[in-house]
Amino acid sequence: MSNIKPLFDRVVIKRMEEEKLSAGGIVIPDSATEKPIKGEVIAVGAGKTLDNGTVRAPQVKVGDKVLFGKYSGTEVKLDGTDYLVVKEDDIFATLA
Repeated sequence: MSNIKPLFDRVVIKRMEEEKLSAGGIVIPDSATEKPIKGEVIAVGAGKTLDNGTVRAPQVKVGDKVLFGKYSGTEVKLDGTDYLVVKEDDIFATLA
């Protein structure tokens, strides 16, 4: 991946692949699957600037597995790979 550094409280996420097999063993075609809402953090900005001028450090770090909103962020393609750029507020949780 090229060197990418998101600004402010933005986070770059690479979506995780969804299962192509249902619980019953049925193969689900790509056209029937929804976009995944899980991903891995690839890059993190410096943080959010608060009203008093201080910068709040990001709560996520590179390598974290996260859940984010279904329609969150902006999709970008870099070096042939699709990424999602979201505000940190659009991330709901980290996965252990």
